[in-house]
Amino acid sequence: MATRIGVYPGTFDPITLGHADIIRRGAKLVDKLIIGVTTNMSKNPMFTPDERMDMVRREVDAMGIANVEVVGFNALLMKFAEKQGANVIVRGLRAVADFEYEYQMAGMNQQINAGIETVFLMADVSLQPIASKLVKEIALFGGEINKFVSPTVRDDVMARISKTGTLGDY
Repeated sequence: MATRIGVYPGTFDPITLGHADIIRRGAKLVDKLIIGVTTNMSKNPMFTPDERMDMVRREVDAMGIANVEVVGFNALLMKFAEKQGANVIVRGLRAVADFEYEYQMAGMNQQINAGIETVFLMADVSLQPIASKLVKEIALFGGEINKFVSPTVRDDVMARISKTGTLGDY
């Protein structure tokens, strides 16, 4: 039987408890799960690609999952997946709006390489509202984010905000 290699791509800016849930569950579906940390400048990143990769590695190490590797990339997802020898793309879904976008992307990716399947995992119900963008916004306006990220990621976010400053006049 062929080795099943999955790629879970994302910006992970920052990595949330929702991401961790998908990593934990996705790693059970494949022999090797590659977390592809990508750059998406339109998402206004708080952390550099290297900082995000370090953060993801630290979180994966804390979960104790042996079959996960963290790799940075700045390319078309399917080209990255091919280079990694992947036969599965793992995507997390939080809501119907996510599905509509991901469904379209899966269709386009299938046109590029029909040999790589996309697998959707629903986020745990308690984690479905969590989005990195919202975590950053809450933190930037002085809110508490400990329900959405690990304590070490919370510390990373707060350290960054202490350098850049908060927003608003709370």
